[in-house]
Amino acid sequence: MSFMADAVSVPGLTPLPVGTEAPDFTLRDQNNEVVTLSSFRGSKAVLLVFYPWAFTSICTGELGQIRDRIAEFANDAVQVLTLSIDSSFVHKIFSQRDELNFPLLADFWPHGAVAEAYGVFNTDAGVSNRGTFLIDRDGIIRFSEAKEIGVGRDPQRWLDEIAAVTSGVAG
Repeated sequence: MSFMADAVSVPGLTPLPVGTEAPDFTLRDQNNEVVTLSSFRGSKAVLLVFYPWAFTSICTGELGQIRDRIAEFANDAVQVLTLSIDSSFVHKIFSQRDELNFPLLADFWPHGAVAEAYGVFNTDAGVSNRGTFLIDRDGIIRFSEAKEIGVGRDPQRWLDEIAAVTSGVAG
């Protein structure tokens, strides 16, 4: 007997495809500062990393890998933005506890609206699945993936995708 759900039965495993214009959004980060995706257009690529919940083992591990290699995820060519349905207040404590010095955005209200727009909101669980999107300087999705809540991702793959998208981009 298998306990692995197939992609058809798990809501939110249909991420927007490569070549799609990234839906714009404005959310608050852990410092209650407003962050708008389109503010990076023309200047930087953006890596969007959706995660289900703060303080959980897989999420903490993935975001810790970003923290440990932040110069590769946030520089003149790219900005990392992470998103969950947790509130800004939860993100503040999470960022302090784990020394996460990059934006943790609250897709809190309307609940999961940004995750829904990107095709990674899990309506059964009420949180986002593990969606990752690399958006180029023109606002076009160049990399797209979605994994179930309990399945970790490989941040090295994100770095490889960033290198491919930003090669030749002057900083």
